[in-house]
Amino acid sequence: REHLNYALRRGREGPEHQPGVALMNGSGPHDSLKGEKEAKQNGHEEADPGEDGNDQEVIVIQDTGFTVKICAPGIEPFSLQVSPQEMVQEIHQVLMDREDTCHRTCFSLQLDGNVLDNFAELKTIEGLQEGSLLKVVEEPYTVREARIHVRHIRDLLKSLDPSDAFNGVDCNSLSFLSVFTEGDLGDSGKRKKKGTEMEQIDCTPPEHILPGSKERPLCALQPQNRDWKPLQCLKVLTMSGWNPPPGNRKMHGDLMYLYVITVEDRHVSITASTRGFYLNQSTAYNFNPKPANPSFLSHSLVELLNQISPTFKKNFSALQKKRVQRHPFERIATPFQVYSWTAPQAEHAMDCVRAEDAYTSRLGYEEHIPGQTRDWNEELQTTRELPRKNLPERLLRERAIFKVHSDFTAAATRGAMAVIDGNVMAINPSEETKMQMFIWNNIFFSLGFDVRDHYKDFGGDVAAYVAPTNDLNGVRTYNAVDVEGLYTLGTVVVDYRGYRVTAQSIIPGILEREQEQSVIYGSIDFGKTVVSHPKYLELLEKTSRPLKIQKHKVLNDKNEEVELCSSVECKGIIGNDGRHYILDLLRTFPPDLNFLPVEGEEMPEECKKMGFPKQHRHKLCCLRQELVDAFVEHRYLLFMKLAALQLMQQKANKQENSATLENDASAENGTAESERPESEDGKIEDGVTGLDQVKELAETIASDDGTVDPKSREVIRNACKAVGSISDTSFDIRFNPDIFSPGTCAQSWDQPAADKNCSPKSVHSLQVKDCLDHTVLPMDGATLAEAMHQRGINMRYLGKVINFITKTPGRAQLDHIYKIGISELITRSAKHIFKTYLQGVELSGLSAAISHFLNCFLSSFPNPIAHLPADELVSKKKNKKRKNRNLGNADNTAWASMTPQELWKNICSEAKNYFDFSLECENADQAAEVYNLQKITLLREISLKTGVQEYNFDNRHKPTFTEEDILNIFPVVKHVNPKASDAFHFFQSGQAKVQQGFLKEGCELINEALNLFNNVYGAMHVEICACLRLLARLNYIMGDYSEALSNQQKAVLMSERVLGIEHPNTIQEYMHLALYCFANSQLSTALNLLYRARYLMLLVFGEDHPEMALLDNNIGLVLHGVMEYDLSLRFLENALAISSKYHGSKSLKVALSHHLVARVYESKAEFRSALQHEKEGYTIYKNQLGEHHEKTKESSEYLKYLTQQAVALQRTMNEIYKNGSNANIMPLKFTAPSMASVLEQLNIINGILFIPLSQKDLENLKAEVQRRQQLQESMKSGEQLEAEDKAVEEKEAEPSMPSTAIPLTQSSA
Repeated sequence: REHLNYALRRGREGPEHQPGVALMNGSGPHDSLKGEKEAKQNGHEEADPGEDGNDQEVIVIQDTGFTVKICAPGIEPFSLQVSPQEMVQEIHQVLMDREDTCHRTCFSLQLDGNVLDNFAELKTIEGLQEGSLLKVVEEPYTVREARIHVRHIRDLLKSLDPSDAFNGVDCNSLSFLSVFTEGDLGDSGKRKKKGTEMEQIDCTPPEHILPGSKERPLCALQPQNRDWKPLQCLKVLTMSGWNPPPGNRKMHGDLMYLYVITVEDRHVSITASTRGFYLNQSTAYNFNPKPANPSFLSHSLVELLNQISPTFKKNFSALQKKRVQRHPFERIATPFQVYSWTAPQAEHAMDCVRAEDAYTSRLGYEEHIPGQTRDWNEELQTTRELPRKNLPERLLRERAIFKVHSDFTAAATRGAMAVIDGNVMAINPSEETKMQMFIWNNIFFSLGFDVRDHYKDFGGDVAAYVAPTNDLNGVRTYNAVDVEGLYTLGTVVVDYRGYRVTAQSIIPGILEREQEQSVIYGSIDFGKTVVSHPKYLELLEKTSRPLKIQKHKVLNDKNEEVELCSSVECKGIIGNDGRHYILDLLRTFPPDLNFLPVEGEEMPEECKKMGFPKQHRHKLCCLRQELVDAFVEHRYLLFMKLAALQLMQQKANKQENSATLENDASAENGTAESERPESEDGKIEDGVTGLDQVKELAETIASDDGTVDPKSREVIRNACKAVGSISDTSFDIRFNPDIFSPGTCAQSWDQPAADKNCSPKSVHSLQVKDCLDHTVLPMDGATLAEAMHQRGINMRYLGKVINFITKTPGRAQLDHIYKIGISELITRSAKHIFKTYLQGVELSGLSAAISHFLNCFLSSFPNPIAHLPADELVSKKKNKKRKNRNLGNADNTAWASMTPQELWKNICSEAKNYFDFSLECENADQAAEVYNLQKITLLREISLKTGVQEYNFDNRHKPTFTEEDILNIFPVVKHVNPKASDAFHFFQSGQAKVQQGFLKEGCELINEALNLFNNVYGAMHVEICACLRLLARLNYIMGDYSEALSNQQKAVLMSERVLGIEHPNTIQEYMHLALYCFANSQLSTALNLLYRARYLMLLVFGEDHPEMALLDNNIGLVLHGVMEYDLSLRFLENALAISSKYHGSKSLKVALSHHLVARVYESKAEFRSALQHEKEGYTIYKNQLGEHHEKTKESSEYLKYLTQQAVALQRTMNEIYKNGSNANIMPLKFTAPSMASVLEQLNIINGILFIPLSQKDLENLKAEVQRRQQLQESMKSGEQLEAEDKAVEEKEAEPSMPSTAIPLTQSSA
């Protein structure tokens, strides 16, 4: 256990790896880097033992940090802020990152002559206190230390080079924010704030960003960063061919030899010895290990190179200066690898470390646990077993789980690629290629093919392809329930080069035995032989309530009943380590009957209307957990209402008092009509008393009290029966996952399955409703899929959703969803075809094949010709021999004959078969025309789905792709995302507080959440990003602009790094940042950011999107502020057009848009146009809000003002005509808008309310917020009830990360 804990206490990367900031205790970039000396809150301190029993205790530990002095050779001593929770190791990391000590790796820290243990926490070291002096003492090298040193130097040399991010290596990813903000924002940036002088602002956007432009150049996606033209420090630094040192030199202390060519073209050979680095007398052809004269012996390689190359000295120090100035978030590793789908053409430079990594097994060297490869299974399971009684324990446990998980995902991805590239030996090499299985680095790999007819009844290879993702969803779910004593395997699913690989950790002992002996629960042959086991039933019983799984009996082939609490093919195996594992969770959720025609089973009417049941390619379709939960919630509400109704009637019968009768009658109506708005607690307002009673009653009955009168018992029983609960004393709905599964006779009461059928339709209408309200604004395929999944709709319903949209009354307002849907449908169908297409291609033809496919898919060119690999490379002999290595059985060049016509025909038939949607297009140009899609968007979607990376070409030489354009193919990885539960609860309660108007408290809670997130995830994570965005918004509302700017900058950087540089979320972060920049009077930066956001949006979706209206309003307003009126009008009028389309020409948003346009016309003194627009706005306000609303009044005031101005202008003009040059001209007021007024409008359109925070105001605000919420709710119609009922009792349901729309900031326009 010891070495494991040791591994867990290490941060994201060991010292070998990250040049960046190693995050040891997960406490974010080290404080000294940020230069803010705030105390850390690491949450390690133990709670008082007394608090232990109370699970909800909140421990906020303010570590009292203290300062130590550090004395390193050759520089002045400096002081460093540390915290008692840190390990000595972290000080090492900080020193390796500091500009003046970064060249040292091999040293120890000593206090009063005693060497400190690297893995000791500072608080355990005797005598270490405020002001202690720590000495940095150079230690002798070993081969390992010398290698670490060389690697670290190489990392420093490459620290500004983005190639690792483009190549998707070592968790590097891209970020371009600093290109647009010209360095860091805020005070640390080089540019101190200029005043608001207008002169130096150049506002003209690039041509392709203007409204209506049709060009979508790709090269702007990844602008060239000035810092990337790296300062060259050396020409070559590599391992010498004389390695390893011969025996007698070893005994002189030689560890290894390096070969260097300096920029001045001097060739030198260097010895790394135990004492340091020195020049020797070897040349490329003669070995002479004797020290040269002078030998320049230095403890660090940098000091040696400084002495022999002046250019190195100058450039290296300049490079380090630049490195340290970058925002830490630009260089910290992300927890999971992010890949970029385009990249510039890059030079391939010599790199000793990369070369060495490729050819030596990195296994023994990269995993930090001394003396062995990592036992993934043991690590994954041990972290789950860590104690979790109080907050510090849970944090430690969650951090460990997350850490091991991200490491496992990275290792599994590398392994899967190695397997498909043919670099791993199979464990059953004699079998046919599809059947082979692999083990690499203690991970088991299998391919997604139907081996041994396992899935014969379920759809063969197609079923074998979906099974792994279903299994992964199962693992995710069981992990989230987190029952002690029940273990799942580490699982990662990797799609690479057309193959699906499942990577799993290995159950100890499973490889030594036959499967028949090991399975003691479940079935290995899909239900012919089924076994059960009491311990498993007991463990799974605990999961059955949160997962809504019903305990049921199945018949095996001998017709015996066996009791199970999971689907039949879920297997239970006890490993050699005595742990109870469950695996094959591919049917954790009930089957989707819409896609499973069953004889003799009638479907409800509305499903039949939609064309269900429909035969699907495989029989593994199951419902999503979100749908199951939503359905149960819906039933729960029904249950409460029914019971309340009956109780009311009983009560009414008992009391003849007329007054109460009246009340009850109203209450009764209240509960019966589901149209009632809800109050804060999610209970129906009038019937609150009734519902409360039911709740109380249900609880007493459930606790089996004898005190309940039989009548009330009856009430509950009836309600239970009506909603199909499995128990008649309490509400409890369960599903049987084995219903109608081929091969088993599920003998269980199957009412819920029949219930289940009703759901997809109602959910569709909900989804569409949300889109109409613009509560969800998907911008690309991924965000659409996410929105559907959150509402429990599987992607196979996509065709149905699109058809549903075509039929809705507000079709035009859903145009963006329709377009995303169609492009998603086309690219998903193309992906299915691409998958099988790639399987027939051998490695040497890969780039030619991919470029040919893309040409057929997207090019306007009628008959693209495939370039086959040159003949001289394809030898005739080799092919015969290697037939069995190629996983595809087709002829290797079959792919070359594909034509665009054929491909598009296949895409259309795929869309029909899979999604049941008829596409009306025969090629890309037609698709673009009929559905108004952009080719660049299709290219992005298909690249992201298949992992292809292209060269970011200009569209000028039409994208007929050549093989040179295809740079790389990446894996597409699916894995489990472990959650930080405590942090998440803090985050949610913070949001809740903010929504109730308690900003201060909300802010504190969210800050606390941020600390806990950092503690679990390290510094980079999607959820931290959401946290920072919300914080920034709160800072802004509370008037702290600079803090808002700094938090939002982090959010943008993080979103770019973790989600991708053009992910819709990143686009929104850019917009928020622009607003805060403007408030900090950094106008040109604000414009640059808005232009960037607009460019990204054009690329990802195109111009016609409701978000684009908001973006253009922002741009127009800022331009208006800098007096670029004509440009401003172009953007504002575009926004007006889009708003009218998506919100309807009568909406308040449109009125606001009219007003903004009118203001610009006023500034241009074109009063007629201004009046025209303001009148439109006025009419809308009057009709929507009535004469007396303040908005209507404001608008009519403004109209009067405009009319006066117009009249005055006309007078002046007449005067001039009449009297010529000697007219006496009234001074006219043409005013440039003040920054404050522009900012005010910006806040309105971005939905931000400002609050002067006095106590009284706060009270009023709260009342206002509540009134508003009630208003909003009464506006929402009855069918929305289901969506809103999330507030009901289901506390167990895992919340998904909510988007940060604070109702407080809902657009008040």
